[in-house]
Amino acid sequence: MPGELWARIEQSGHVRRLIELARDEDLGEGADADEVGDVTSAATIDPSATCRGRVVLREAGVVAGLAAVPTVLEVFAPDVAIEMHMRDGDRGDAGTSLATLVGPTRQVLAAERTMLNLVGRSCGIATRAAAFVAAAGAEDTRGVGVYHTRKTTPGLRMLEIYAARCGGARLHRAGLYDAVLVKDNHVAGVGDLAKRLGPALAGVRDRHELMFVEVEVDSLVQLRDVLSIPEGAIDIVLLDNMTTDQLREAVGVRDRTRPDVRLEASGGVTLDTSGAIAAAGVERISIGSITHGARALDVGLDFD
Repeated sequence: MPGELWARIEQSGHVRRLIELARDEDLGEGADADEVGDVTSAATIDPSATCRGRVVLREAGVVAGLAAVPTVLEVFAPDVAIEMHMRDGDRGDAGTSLATLVGPTRQVLAAERTMLNLVGRSCGIATRAAAFVAAAGAEDTRGVGVYHTRKTTPGLRMLEIYAARCGGARLHRAGLYDAVLVKDNHVAGVGDLAKRLGPALAGVRDRHELMFVEVEVDSLVQLRDVLSIPEGAIDIVLLDNMTTDQLREAVGVRDRTRPDVRLEASGGVTLDTSGAIAAAGVERISIGSITHGARALDVGLDFD
């Protein structure tokens, strides 16, 4: 669930470091947002002024990123109180009020842009993820899972994969440290994949705590080679840039030889093709454009 993933992310301290960097970007290194950081507010807003503002979704979509707002306020606006009206993962129409902020006007204005940027970007990713999940579930897909990839904005990965989860996409891997994914560049020039990878992967779980061990192939010949690796060495085979006919054939090969191995389709997946890809019988579809192709939703702050 999104909440469980957020708890892990928050515990890491990653989001707070990100928001502290955003503070330094906006207010200057070491600046105090309530004093000299926001020079416009310092010149125009009385220090004692307070306000009430609503965070508003200006277009329909899936809500995400609200979990980060309390940390934004801790860093930028410690005297501002927040009341949440929606939860991450909810769907909202245009005009939906996501949260209400009450507190010193200078602090609210200091936090505004970072807060809206994070929530808008997160809502856009969650909305795109939900669209792919719906498209992939349009046919009899045997419970196919839609996964994000590592094609994320540097520094924003944890927020972006959380947003994808809010839209129904699943956690692939968070980084290079938590799963093995042998891609083409790892085995460039290697003719016999089974001979090379069998010994290499045999003891990898003894050395690392891993989510999965996966190998990428781009042909049915390579698939048959990889499926000959002894049981227990690999969990998933990634089928890269295959047609739906090739995917169906790959599923047949797997079903006949290694039903214990899951198959993941990836490469150029679109909303129009995801349903047919899922119907080919793979268990997983990974889609980079969930994150790199998402458009930020319009989220604003309206003062009452």
